[in-house]
Amino acid sequence: MTAYKRPPAKYQPKGVTILHEDRDIIVVEKPCGLLTIGTERDKSRTAHTILNDYVRKGDPRSRNRVYIVHRLDRDTSGILIFAKSEAAKTFLQGHWDSTDKHYLTIVHGSLAQKNGTISSYLAENAAFNVYSTADQSAGKLSHTEYTVLKETRGFSLLEIHLLTGRKHQIRVHLSEHGHPVVGDRKYGTSNDSYGTLALHARSISFTHPVNGKRLAFETGIPDFFTRLVGKIEVPAA
Repeated sequence: MTAYKRPPAKYQPKGVTILHEDRDIIVVEKPCGLLTIGTERDKSRTAHTILNDYVRKGDPRSRNRVYIVHRLDRDTSGILIFAKSEAAKTFLQGHWDSTDKHYLTIVHGSLAQKNGTISSYLAENAAFNVYSTADQSAGKLSHTEYTVLKETRGFSLLEIHLLTGRKHQIRVHLSEHGHPVVGDRKYGTSNDSYGTLALHARSISFTHPVNGKRLAFETGIPDFFTRLVGKIEVPAA
């Protein structure tokens, strides 16, 4: 098999950082503030459109495209996987339960229990707000495992092991637990003085959709995190 060759430098994507690319997948690091994919309400430039342009190598007639495997909220930074074919997308989504996802977040306050799992049924209302419900038929069972890594100046740095991947899951679970994510004006307080959401998808491991190998990727720690809590030492995922 010939080695995969990336497009020339002039076609490299601007706005996301490629961590890995081969014939079947692209793994990128998305910055805070960039949508994964456009919505009916927001058609701004997204990670999806940036990478579609990239794989088309500047040819608007090209049929090359990337496929959404999963999403990160606009204000969540970190690792995203895109597929280059419908088959690769279907495989990755079909094996999502075996995909291992770890996040870093900083929350307000000090947690009484330094590790644990928050579980609830999550539902979404007409205003697009996610919330926990006792009605099991209305919500999807969701589990967020956390460990406190550091506490300082009214903040707690947590490592999150995402056991299920519902919309806004981490933000809702931590807010309802009494410790909203720093910068979260949707589920925290509307007057939160921090303009950046302290939530970062730090590492992921998954099975390659074609060669079957287990791949693992990890990013650095955002500068915003170290400005809030100082030096951070995180065990390897």
